[in-house]
Amino acid sequence: MESFLIGIGRKLRAIRKKKGLLLNDVAERANVTAGLISKIENGRTIPSLPVFLGLIEALEEDLSDFFRGLSNGSNQKYLVVRSDELSLLEKEEQVEGFSYELIFDKSLLSIGFEVVVLTLQPGAKREKTTTDAYEFKYVLEGEVVYYIGDDRVTLQKGDSLFFDARIPHLPANQAEQLAKMLVFYFYVDK
Repeated sequence: MESFLIGIGRKLRAIRKKKGLLLNDVAERANVTAGLISKIENGRTIPSLPVFLGLIEALEEDLSDFFRGLSNGSNQKYLVVRSDELSLLEKEEQVEGFSYELIFDKSLLSIGFEVVVLTLQPGAKREKTTTDAYEFKYVLEGEVVYYIGDDRVTLQKGDSLFFDARIPHLPANQAEQLAKMLVFYFYVDK
């Protein structure tokens, strides 16, 4: 449910940008601060119903149109985020020299958390395995082919992958060069 609510913020930002409106424009119309809208758009806070309805009105959107196509993705086995789908986050404070690029924003309830850098030599492959976790992979360099269940997903530098690692899976480096991935493990209750 939380990822669905975060999706609302992304959709608000997409509509605002499509209409060429600045945070301050929408904030003035909705009688809220630009900082609050930035936090909502970046998934850092969830708006109250009155604030949400005020934002929809300020954007001159129809409420039923707003929710069309918005999904929580709960029936998907995995999520792929391509490097060309990444977006820059607008922060409420302006800091020179800082650029925040959203890589992935899936919310999970987890017990344990582990991060590793996985290096795959050319030709690296192993048998399929399972893990009692959700896994998030971000390709730092090279190309990785991921087998998840019966599916095959090819990932390039800058691509992301999220999946339930209880599904049999394996990464393979079928290229001639080294591949590196940043890997996040989110351990969950059984």
